[in-house]
Parts: sequence; C-alpha cells; structure tokens
Amino acid sequence: MDLYDAMRTTSAVREFTGDPLPDDVLHTILDNARFAPSGGNRQGSRIIVVRDIDTRRALAELNIPGARRYTAQREAGEGPWNAAAPTSLSEEEIAATEVPDFWSKPVLEADVVLVVCVDLRMVAATDQELDRVGIVGGASVYPLVWNVLLAARNEGFGGTITTMAVAEEPRVRELFGIPDEYAVACVLPLGKPVRQLRKLSRISVEDLTRLENWEGGSL
Repeated sequence: MDLYDAMRTTSAVREFTGDPLPDDVLHTILDNARFAPSGGNRQGSRIIVVRDIDTRRALAELNIPGARRYTAQREAGEGPWNAAAPTSLSEEEIAATEVPDFWSKPVLEADVVLVVCVDLRMVAATDQELDRVGIVGGASVYPLVWNVLLAARNEGFGGTITTMAVAEEPRVRELFGIPDEYAVACVLPLGKPVRQLRKLSRISVEDLTRLENWEGGSL
C-alpha cells in the first residue's frame, strides 16, 4: 500500500468481523513497527500480546471506571478527563453514570489485544517539572503504537488506541505482572475491520499551522 494512502485511511477501528489475525501476520506487523523512533533510541517499549478471552474480560472491566467518568463528563458538556479544566461533577454523579458497552466491546471482540508499556527509566520526560500534565514522555512510545496501526492497515487489519484502562494502571499491572518501572501507555485491540473507511475528516493544513508565532498566518 502507498504510504500516503495508508496515512489517509488508517482510522480508529472499533468493530471487528471476527476473522483471525494470524500470529505470522501479527509478527510481520510488529517486525515493521519496531523501527519507530524513541528518545535516545533507547527502545524502552514492551508489548504484551493478549488472546486469552478471560484475561480480556478482566481487562475490559478495568476500562469501566475511566469510561464512567468520561461518559459522565461528556453528558455534562465537559471535556472528558481534561487536565486543564477539572470536572465539576461529584463522585456520586460519576458513580451513577451508566457505561455503554462501546468501551468494552473492542477489547472483547478484537482477535488480539496489545498492552503497550514503556520503561520510565528510559524516558527523558523534559516536561516533568512544569506545572501541567506530562506529555513529552509519550514521544518514546506512541510513534511505535502508530506504526503498529499503519502496519496493520497495510496488512488489511485495524485497531484503535484506547486508554481508559490506564486510569486503573495499578490493577492493569497486577493483571499482567507488569513491573513498577513500566507505565501502561495504551491498550490496542486489533482485528479485521467490519468497515474500512476510505475518507477521514481532519482539520486543514491552514487550520493546523501557525507561521513564526501563534498569531502568524498559516502555511
């Protein structure tokens, strides 16, 4: 597949046909994805490949607390899990919110689920002392995650980056025996898409860019 075509058609896939993603194809996907860059080329990421349905059921349950808050905030007109604007909802209001199965189905119905972790000892988080949520450390793991999705698209498969379970990271660590030195970056369900989108909606280059400073024109 042409690179630009893959970039323009790699969508967030949450519905799967149930067709298998064979181990040899998954190996090909990961064999190519591993060439993603990381800080200092330290390559601190590790991926747990999960097929066992009982384990995936347990993982799906760990999505629920984070998804409950996300759903409650969205219904209240807030930006879910927005670090710049804390929620005005009470714990009781969040606890009373029903969680759609939208949040658990991908983990249960994908043919394989990847739990992507990164060794915090190998991450240069240069924003760690700023008075905001950390972002920079993701540069050492998310290029790998995106490479996985691009490679999956090239092989006729798809998936999506999910992070609801990360809100319960201690329990995710316990479920998989992940060492304390590792952060859970995301959970990545992969499988054959029910629908393969050919056109994605994104902001334009003009909206994306600023020239020279924030008030400058666009490219």
